[in-house]
Amino acid sequence: MEAIYQSMDSLCVQIVASPVVKVVTGLLLTIGAFTIVKPLLSFLRLIASLFILPGKSLNKFGPRGSWALVTGASDGIGKEFALSLAAKGYNLVLVSRTESKLAALASDITSKYGSKVATKTLAMDFARNDDIDYGRLKKLIEGLDISILINNVGLSHSIPVPFIETPQREMTDIVMINCLATLRVTQLVAPGMVSRRRGLILSMASFGGAFPTPLLATYSGSKAFLQQWSTALGSELAPSGVTVQLVQSHLVTTAMSKIRRSSALVPTPKQFVRAVLGHIGRSGGAQGIAFTSTPYWSHAFMHWFLSTFVGERSRFLVDKNKDMHLDIRKRALRKAEREAKKQ
Repeated sequence: MEAIYQSMDSLCVQIVASPVVKVVTGLLLTIGAFTIVKPLLSFLRLIASLFILPGKSLNKFGPRGSWALVTGASDGIGKEFALSLAAKGYNLVLVSRTESKLAALASDITSKYGSKVATKTLAMDFARNDDIDYGRLKKLIEGLDISILINNVGLSHSIPVPFIETPQREMTDIVMINCLATLRVTQLVAPGMVSRRRGLILSMASFGGAFPTPLLATYSGSKAFLQQWSTALGSELAPSGVTVQLVQSHLVTTAMSKIRRSSALVPTPKQFVRAVLGHIGRSGGAQGIAFTSTPYWSHAFMHWFLSTFVGERSRFLVDKNKDMHLDIRKRALRKAEREAKKQ
């Protein structure tokens, strides 16, 4: 029996000493070390992107006195982009649905900056997808040096709703505004940028598109479309000197989010826009996604953590998202019932 044990020990020693086993063992150790180190390196990159490394200056895309076009400009994030770009000396083309709000914003900018900042406005309802409206926009920007395009116009569901119960009009409007309007406006503006070999195209996305969101299925899909499109467009236009960046975000205190009070996780439009313009070219929490940024610090940490440790499309995350929006829907329906009884 002792001889058998000695023979087995000898065999084990030969196996361990085998070149193949050494290679496999080394490979496994390397993979294990990489698995441990990769999140740490990613976290350090996140910190550097958010707090250390500067973003690209807007002057790289066009000088003061050139033009910025902002869609969805009359409220919330779009309005704040307009005010911030005016403060930096850019002339503005403001496009949104409500003419009175556009006129008020243009008046505010003129009263503050006088002749230093010119404004042009166009009221159009992007949900209509009207060729006449797009023709008016084309004529309005003809000959202008538009160096910055902010694709901000967007629409979500009135409340979370199962897809099979989504009204057809709501479904169509979301796709028209979030997807087709962004494509058509960009196709009007981008050729001029390419000819001048400079320009910046920022498109506003959402965690609703980054992470599949049940009960906001149409909205979620429309924002996911913008991710794929922007990444592809970014690669196409980069050789021409045009920078494309999709901006991912969680909630902001806007009419769309229906949140009025800001917090660490929910910035004001002013805080959010400051982060966007200060992190051009930086990924933030959107690491590994080309031509994409999550620039606001708390949103970036959330995006990084969920992508790194949970998985953007994991069943766990999708189901948690569903439970959250089911609860939001129930509360919205109860509120609607209470208001109906008061009438």
